[in-house]
Amino acid sequence: MVKNFTGKPPIIIAHRGASGYRPEHTLAAYELAMPTAGCAYALGADYIEPDLVSTKDCVLIARHENEISETTDIANHAKFAHRRTTKIIDGESKIGWFTEDFTLAELKTLRAKERIGQLRSQNTVYDGLLEIPTLQEIIDLVKRKSAEINRAIGIYPETKHPTYFQSIGLALEAPLLATLTANGYQGANAPVFIQSFEVSNLQDLSTKTDLPLVQLLNNRGKPYDFVVSGDERTYVDLATASGLKEIAKYGRAVGIHKNLLVPRDSSGKLRRRKAACRQTSPTSLVIDAHAAGLLVHVWTFRNEDYFLPLVFQGNPEGEYELFFNLGVDGVFSDYPDTACAVRENLYK
Repeated sequence: MVKNFTGKPPIIIAHRGASGYRPEHTLAAYELAMPTAGCAYALGADYIEPDLVSTKDCVLIARHENEISETTDIANHAKFAHRRTTKIIDGESKIGWFTEDFTLAELKTLRAKERIGQLRSQNTVYDGLLEIPTLQEIIDLVKRKSAEINRAIGIYPETKHPTYFQSIGLALEAPLLATLTANGYQGANAPVFIQSFEVSNLQDLSTKTDLPLVQLLNNRGKPYDFVVSGDERTYVDLATASGLKEIAKYGRAVGIHKNLLVPRDSSGKLRRRKAACRQTSPTSLVIDAHAAGLLVHVWTFRNEDYFLPLVFQGNPEGEYELFFNLGVDGVFSDYPDTACAVRENLYK
């Protein structure tokens, strides 16, 4: 087993909760993802991940996007029909209903639904039953579950579209820090990571908090704040040895797309070192990031064949084994029980 940066087993981050089993970003998904008494290490995630957007009245809530027609039943609420609109979010035109146009009280009248019901039909039985949670409600749940198992469960919040929310007077960072501070999350060793696909908000946060910050890196495109500022660098540029050294000036970790570490070809096959070789060809990203003093957390692991490389279809455990053996420090998973089971087997 290749040692990672910490020398400890990789952390398991429940991606939007146990979103393979419950509609994402609901308290039911978060609670299912967490350890239970008597099984504090083997079966539950170490961190849960809420994506954060703002309401009209400046309350942070958990949604994958601020446009909520795909994740709630808002289209069924006739009283809100007139608020359907078109907006430009990070340069893309989007049509629907947006969290920043609703108060928390209004959003609490909605119910969540499964975002990818065509792949996860088992989750659709929960459609219409679950509320949209606030960050504070998520923290309250985490504290309760942590007390039950006598071990801290972490949170891994993402600031969604920070440049956009700042532009409309609903910046996410100040209320996020205020909420974390009020709940006792302080210091570099606190069980929290703050993540963003943008750079400038993380750099600014690094001057205001010593909580760990995570630069998210996609395998294509560039941070939207770079688009706005005219910075020509892409995510791939940031993933180079020199780019990682720059990230280390403000960040504690990088959260990377799997394909940045083990690329796939256009047919969904993992690239090999040689045509006749069965061994995959990872990039040097883990080595370079660790050399820069950064942890490496990889996203996103899912069990469905639709998301898996061809070689691991029907065997999601094999994909985890591949990445764990490359020395990563954590994985984001929709199925944290699968991730934990593989980790337990490898780190006996």
